[in-house]
Amino acid sequence: MRITLPILSLLLLPFAYLVHSHFDIGPQGLQPAATTLSIRQNEAAGTIEVFRKGESKPILTQVAKADFRPYLHPIVAPDGKGLLTEYSPGHHKHQTGIYWGFTRVNGRDYFHHPEGNYWRKKSATVLVGEGETVQWQTVYDLLDSTGTAVLTETQHWTMREHEGKYLLDLEWNGEAQTDVTIGKYDYGGLFVRMPWKQGIKGEVINAARQRNEKAEGQRAMWTDVGMQVEGRNDLVHIAVFEHPSNKGYPNYWRVDGQLGIGPAKARMADWTIKKGMSETIKYQLYVYTGELNDLELNKAFGEYSGN
Repeated sequence: MRITLPILSLLLLPFAYLVHSHFDIGPQGLQPAATTLSIRQNEAAGTIEVFRKGESKPILTQVAKADFRPYLHPIVAPDGKGLLTEYSPGHHKHQTGIYWGFTRVNGRDYFHHPEGNYWRKKSATVLVGEGETVQWQTVYDLLDSTGTAVLTETQHWTMREHEGKYLLDLEWNGEAQTDVTIGKYDYGGLFVRMPWKQGIKGEVINAARQRNEKAEGQRAMWTDVGMQVEGRNDLVHIAVFEHPSNKGYPNYWRVDGQLGIGPAKARMADWTIKKGMSETIKYQLYVYTGELNDLELNKAFGEYSGN
């Protein structure tokens, strides 16, 4: 049987649609198409949720309540199997998924105190609500014991999904409302709490290949934490990249006994922000599944850092 050109074209239409939907054709040939994301904000609930376009369940939730510090939880693994974050685990009740909290701001502890007499929301705003990249920001005052703002922090988040990985850029800005000293301490700042439990398969590895407790207190360009969370046979990972523009780069890292990780800028000494001045600190969270691959992580870090 002979198939004419018009009939052949009709037969190929479904295949052409599949290729167009899942791949981009560029200078390097067929490449996986970037995922279109969208944001829904529920001001009453104090949430900003990120969805893949056309899906009904969020892949990431930003919680931004009026009387509690902002945090990310839950985050669903890129392949949909399992949750990456944990809220207020029994071993560290104050830890809230992925969050920012200093332990010593003019002597006051915002790491262990997420409640409202320490934090006051000024705004939570969706900046880019749909596209290959979405953006949002939260603005909070850190309060002293009298309820007066000492530091105003802005967290500007940018998210995209590429080749089955989440890339979450954070630009943190702290504006001093009075002279501010962040006191020397072993941890404080950005922190990542994955759902650890006794006996879980998991590991922390940094850019120098130091593992677990050997990565504690070490300087590193990036640190990766991976765990076999419920519903998985392999590991899911959150790698945190530090941007070279940060003061003190590469900074020291906290790695706790339950594989919680966070860069700790104040680990070596106090640092200050004078009244009316501000400081910006940048990180990227690189979220993926499977085995850690040094070459891929270093390549991704290079793309983020510009090196």
